Amino acid sequence: MSDSTNGSSWIERLGKVFSDEPESREDLVSILKESRSVGLIDADAMFMIQGVLDVSEARVRDIMIPRPQIEVIDASIPLDQILETMLESSHSRYPVMQDNEIVGILLAKDVLRAVVKGELKAKEDLQRIYREPVFIPESKRLNVLLREFKASRNHLALVVDEYAELAGLVTIEDVLEQIVGDIEDEHDVEETSNIQKRTGTVFAVQAVTPIEEFNQFFDINIETENSETIGGFLAVQLGHVPAVDETFETEQLIFKVLKANERRAELFEVKVIDMEKQSITDDSLDSELNLGPTDAAV
Repeated sequence: MSDSTNGSSWIERLGKVFSDEPESREDLVSILKESRSVGLIDADAMFMIQGVLDVSEARVRDIMIPRPQIEVIDASIPLDQILETMLESSHSRYPVMQDNEIVGILLAKDVLRAVVKGELKAKEDLQRIYREPVFIPESKRLNVLLREFKASRNHLALVVDEYAELAGLVTIEDVLEQIVGDIEDEHDVEETSNIQKRTGTVFAVQAVTPIEEFNQFFDINIETENSETIGGFLAVQLGHVPAVDETFETEQLIFKVLKANERRAELFEVKVIDMEKQSITDDSLDSELNLGPTDAAV
């Protein structure tokens, strides 16, 4: 009896060794990485597949725009100020707050339609075009939220904490960016250079900056066979995905991570230790990069 059991167990273990079927998420990721290494899938496909896996586990609190960064319409201000605020910020959706409570959502297209039709003559007219706000807990999984967005054709949800207080907001674009990466629209500021001067010998450097371009700009010689970008180089040096505020120092430069997510770094601050390098302190490079808090564009 025991011999039969042991034999069956041995056969099962042997079958697992020669089986290509993953038995855990870690096995699946390992197979995907191997598939990428042999050219069965490219880097973009691997990035998106990893994003889909992350979305299935991440929660709203991980990606929401926090309350202090939300562009809110104050229902108590005059109509012309409301319209001016919407025109200057150029968002598509705005939570409307009255007496410290969200009373509705204003869609820019609804306001434009009302203006064109001559139906928006007083502030009270806005109330007729408020959309019903959708509230969700910050613990909701992103894959569930994405299904709800698709089913309801709603693109924005307000996030509340365990005390039913407004904690932030999340959009369908925020969820999709977890899969496909940043989605830029016509209102996003276009970066004209991978490397931009901030102050003195401090620079903002995009993680996608090619090593060759980085070396030429800073007049140094970083050598690596495993990475083509400065973000990849730092990930290899650190042994993990760089985290926000993490630092790394070389003989000539100090790196600080300014922007990153769970899968990759996006923006670095680079400070030159050698103050004598004339090639990067020239006045011609005196173009500042605005690194203020992310706008709660919706």
